[in-house]
Amino acid sequence: MNVLLSIRPKYVEAIMNGEKRYEFRKIIFKNREVKEVYIYSTAPVKKIVGSFLIGDIIEDSPEQLWEEFKKCSGISDSEFFSYFNGNAKGFAIEIESVKRFEEPIDPRDHYPNFVPPQSFSYIESPFCGN
Repeated sequence: MNVLLSIRPKYVEAIMNGEKRYEFRKIIFKNREVKEVYIYSTAPVKKIVGSFLIGDIIEDSPEQLWEEFKKCSGISDSEFFSYFNGNAKGFAIEIESVKRFEEPIDPRDHYPNFVPPQSFSYIESPFCGN
């Protein structure tokens, strides 16, 4: 089982170029057997542009997550704390083995009723050809 994450294009680029080595989330998938994340780049791209393997998943307060990972977060402190906005806990997903697809995938070709996930969605199998 894999996960599809919706990520803004500027953060997708930071992941692809290695500047962003952790993806931060307010909630995390319950199935901890998930090993691979597919990256859905939100508007205006609206395509699945790549994938990465999950390293560690760290749960802590946003303040502790920022202190530990700010140098490899790929985002500013104001963006980080605005995102968590008063939440007592958060998650840092370690990004490993990033793969950029040669041809981005339109998810509607695989899932006709596709709706981009607000946070994440489980997907059964990897996309063929990538």
